[in-house]
Amino acid sequence: MISSVTVYCSSSGKAPGSYFDEASALGSGLAERNIGLVYGGGHVGLMGRTADAVMQGGGSVRGIIPRFLEEKEVAHYGITELHVVETMHERKMLLTSWADAFVILPGGFGTLDELMEILTWKHLGHHDKPIILLNVGGFWNQLLGFFERIAGDHMVKPGYEAYYEICDSAEAVLSLIDRLNQR
Repeated sequence: MISSVTVYCSSSGKAPGSYFDEASALGSGLAERNIGLVYGGGHVGLMGRTADAVMQGGGSVRGIIPRFLEEKEVAHYGITELHVVETMHERKMLLTSWADAFVILPGGFGTLDELMEILTWKHLGHHDKPIILLNVGGFWNQLLGFFERIAGDHMVKPGYEAYYEICDSAEAVLSLIDRLNQR
């Protein structure tokens, strides 16, 4: 049963508007389903937009932020729980352990790092939690093409595509979560 979802996404306030629209729709849909959000604890960018939508919908939000980012004034103090940790590693461990599933929206290097870590851990058998890529406007297409390349060069085993699902909208992500919860 998926009762909490870790969302990885950008902290940039300059991302395209469609990314913000999908972040809002995802947050609202999680709140409607009483599915808690676990995320990086920021109030900026897609992170802040997703958290705000969950809170506005009456949902629960747990944020985890390293002290050095809190001190840069990006922490979101208007969420249900804000956990301040010392290191990025601690943050990533909690983001992973508190999740029943992962949803990855568009993002930069940090988002890529988090995605690659949870994919690698799934590949190594450290978890079997759903990983869902929200492929807004084809954002992840080039990365997915690179995955095909490394599979074609025999760097990953056939069947790696089963590690994740790809959805093109927040509505599709929420429908997938509904189906997973009916199993």
